[in-house]
Amino acid sequence: MALSSQTTALAQIPRVHIFPTAGEAADAVAEHLLATVKRNPKSVLGLATGQTPRHVYAKLVHAFREGKISFCDVETFNLDEYCGLTASHPDSFAAFMQRELFGLADFDPRKTNLINGDVQDVVAEARRYATRLKESGAVDVQLLGLGTNGHIGFNEPGSASDSHVRVVDLADETLSANQPSLIELTSVPERAITIGIADILHAREIVMLATGSAKAGAVRRSLREAPSTDCPASFLGTHQAVHWYLDNAAAAEIG
Repeated sequence: MALSSQTTALAQIPRVHIFPTAGEAADAVAEHLLATVKRNPKSVLGLATGQTPRHVYAKLVHAFREGKISFCDVETFNLDEYCGLTASHPDSFAAFMQRELFGLADFDPRKTNLINGDVQDVVAEARRYATRLKESGAVDVQLLGLGTNGHIGFNEPGSASDSHVRVVDLADETLSANQPSLIELTSVPERAITIGIADILHAREIVMLATGSAKAGAVRRSLREAPSTDCPASFLGTHQAVHWYLDNAAAAEIG
């Protein structure tokens, strides 16, 4: 995909796509995912939750309703899930995916892989999900959002590049950032199960969507600094097929 005509000199960096608005960046990500599924209707997609990908999912649903695409043969893996929430809880990521995507298009529930946060043995659940992910082979396209502290999935600062599916404690910055998204809970769960950085890097292709000025510092550190556990997203620089989709606000510090 060509870089926006609005891009600055930074556009010379390979696979960095900068758009004037967050909506245009999300539209481009949606087109990327739609093109992937059109090429291979049996694609395996890694999916993210949160406010950033909502517009992307709305575009996918629109394409389905227009009869332009079917997702019935697509397999999906979600990045993460809060510990202690049932799939039906409004604040669970499983419920988010149902509201925003799975329940609005023709995804096969047997092929939408979700982490079960409502289990007593969360370590065993992490092992189960890791096994399922391995059995599926490589994810074709992994969609990511970016935390203000540089986290990807719930791989917080300090996460190693060889980390796999596991239970994690969420950073205070993440808890604060996710608080406004809550529907019923009064506080964000402090633990989650997340796919690891090594699992993310195993994907054939990675698509990062980061928008808004709050993400500008994390974008700069991810793209300009050497890979480090201090900024987990910086490890994306070791992957051969990463596409960064940014709006002008998120790209403000990398020019």
